[in-house]
Amino acid sequence: MKIPQQPTTGFNADHFALLGLPRQYQLDREQLDRNWREAQAKVHPDRHAGASDAEKRVVLQWASRVNEAYRVLRSPLLRARYLCELAGHDIQAENNTAMAPAFLMQQMEWREELDEAKADSSGEQLATLDARLDTASREMSADLGRLLDAETVDYGAAVSRVREWMFIERLIEEVEAAQY
Repeated sequence: MKIPQQPTTGFNADHFALLGLPRQYQLDREQLDRNWREAQAKVHPDRHAGASDAEKRVVLQWASRVNEAYRVLRSPLLRARYLCELAGHDIQAENNTAMAPAFLMQQMEWREELDEAKADSSGEQLATLDARLDTASREMSADLGRLLDAETVDYGAAVSRVREWMFIERLIEEVEAAQY
């Protein structure tokens, strides 16, 4: 049984090349899913059950690589972060918390709303905040689409928006946890 050496492209290829997609923020989700299934079919460990132990390890590495590429590209936030990092612009989420003053004010307002909503036994305030954060998340995605898919990409602005979106996503998780 022949183990694929390059299911789509070389092992060190970026996630877009690995799954045969253009390197851009806006992706066709159906095409992403289709390309992932095709790549996964080539390297799925069950297809190579009769292979040697060394070949099985290679196949497992390929399967992991394909799955990681799919996980990153199917998430708009992770895809935006990945595009910035591919271009050499580190998000520095762990040690760079600088954000625009307007976003910092919005962040404080959302935090206060969350604190108040947790005290509301009806859950209406949490639902309202959840909807507002969902809208903010969709707006971030649209902004990043414009920033990253432009003829002249503004990575500085994109990095800032990714960091802001990461905050919004953490807050959404907190709201969801408080709802249950």
